[in-house]
Amino acid sequence: MQSEDSQFQDYVYQLIGSRTTLFAARNSGLYRSDDGGQTWQTAYRSLELAEPLPTITVAISPDFEHDPLLFAGLSGGIFRSLDGGQVWENILLPPPPPVISSIVISPNFEKDGIVFAATMEDGVLFSSDRGSRFDAWNFGLLDLNILCQAISPNFAEDETVFAGTQSGIFRSTNGGRAWREVDLPVGYETVLSLALSPDFAQDGILLAGTETQGLLLSTDKGESWRQVGEDEFTMAVNAVILSPEFATRQEILVLHGGSLFYSADCGDTWTPWREEILADTDVTAVLALKGFDPGVLVLVGLANGEVVTCV
Repeated sequence: MQSEDSQFQDYVYQLIGSRTTLFAARNSGLYRSDDGGQTWQTAYRSLELAEPLPTITVAISPDFEHDPLLFAGLSGGIFRSLDGGQVWENILLPPPPPVISSIVISPNFEKDGIVFAATMEDGVLFSSDRGSRFDAWNFGLLDLNILCQAISPNFAEDETVFAGTQSGIFRSTNGGRAWREVDLPVGYETVLSLALSPDFAQDGILLAGTETQGLLLSTDKGESWRQVGEDEFTMAVNAVILSPEFATRQEILVLHGGSLFYSADCGDTWTPWREEILADTDVTAVLALKGFDPGVLVLVGLANGEVVTCV
């Protein structure tokens, strides 16, 4: 998949998907695939845009097949679609127009309708009505430059959400109403990516990818941390993906610089991943809905706008 305009420098910011539908947020817009990433079409067709609309982040409802709600985060706002991208609406946000860096949806979305939108310079925006209205929820949030978020799989019970900022990590245990800074062993450090174990309520595992201090691991819900992969990770860790079966197979895939690294033992040892396919590429995004085994579809987004299917 490449940009239609060869003069336009494209970039895949994020890949996300359900069982049947995939989305790629790119510098040239938002794209949709209904055939496992083999072909892609613009999701903004109904907008009849005269020029590309850079899309930084994308989020879909947990039950997208039955509730095809879709959010697109932009530099200046949020678009929402209730029908999988056929029709869009521009959501009214608190001024000034924010740069949306991340959108996460409650695992209990069908009942609570909760959405968190992270911004650069304006903190966290919160909605409890399926994204119809957002309000700033920044009490205790000392750094309003947010680069990533992670929400507890057990959010309905523990109300826990994390925000990675330019200076570290903040945690809320009351659904975003108040935030508290998390102490990191590396001091103030830009956090680019966060990932929570699917079994977070029991194992307390949280990983944080940083700009200059590699990968950090916590096994007690962020109370204490240690660095992992110190010898491998000397550049920015831009994404951390955990296996869906992480509770029994503690596999991790990390985007380090523009390359992918794999661990089968919760970060104790690391090896390059799919070098034979991704050699000489600049990876920017990864989607692994069913894990990382050979024969399982993994989508990899590149800095030139392409999406590569790795099987």
